[in-house]
Amino acid sequence: MDAHFVAAGKYHDIDHARLEVLKLLAEHPQIRTTVACNYGDIERLKACQFLVTYTCDLMPSPEEAAAIRAWLEQGGKWLALHGTNSILVFTESGLVDAPNDRPDVMDMLGTQFKAHPPIGPFRVEVCNHDHELSRGIADFDVVDELYLSHTTAEIDVLMQTRFEGEATGFIDGQWADTVVPILYTRDIGQGRIVYNTLGHCRGHYDLPGMADFYPHPEKCAWNYDVYYDLLRRGIAWAMRAEA
Repeated sequence: MDAHFVAAGKYHDIDHARLEVLKLLAEHPQIRTTVACNYGDIERLKACQFLVTYTCDLMPSPEEAAAIRAWLEQGGKWLALHGTNSILVFTESGLVDAPNDRPDVMDMLGTQFKAHPPIGPFRVEVCNHDHELSRGIADFDVVDELYLSHTTAEIDVLMQTRFEGEATGFIDGQWADTVVPILYTRDIGQGRIVYNTLGHCRGHYDLPGMADFYPHPEKCAWNYDVYYDLLRRGIAWAMRAEA
């Protein structure tokens, strides 16, 4: 069984995420995974049953996005993690913008990242107890980077939380009481996307140009057994022939 894993981007300990996901994939000896730092190898993707992504501020080109969508429509599966839906632009004011520059990608993913509050605790509510990705999991508390997003297409939310307050440092900084998707699915033709927004991580050396040494590494959801359970369930879903 062939899989393709894109692990790359900014401001995160991509090495940690890459290693941890590869270890979970390696629990299934029949999976053969290629790893890339961009979306360029579309020919490889066409040979794969599923795609996994852990990225931040990394977009496929318009041509690559069209090829990914065509692959999904024909039955491909995409397990998208954390920052896959993020575009970040630092403005002259010092605030971070998340511009709507790639509606093709964001429509495909079903959401677009807009901001996050400081890392802190929040409760994840399971709102669909009958799905294989959430069945048997109770509501849980986690300390993580909460990805606040705008919904761009129809999604089926399996887990969610609520947020009201300030996302410091972002242009979209003020949020009224908002339901925030945490885990959801989106159908594209015969294929499907599963998006899990949890899983921020940052090491000592992941803010080049901003901090030569980041003193307090962050592992967030990677510290919780429930997150690994969700990742394993996502991989098991991706391995099945049907969506």
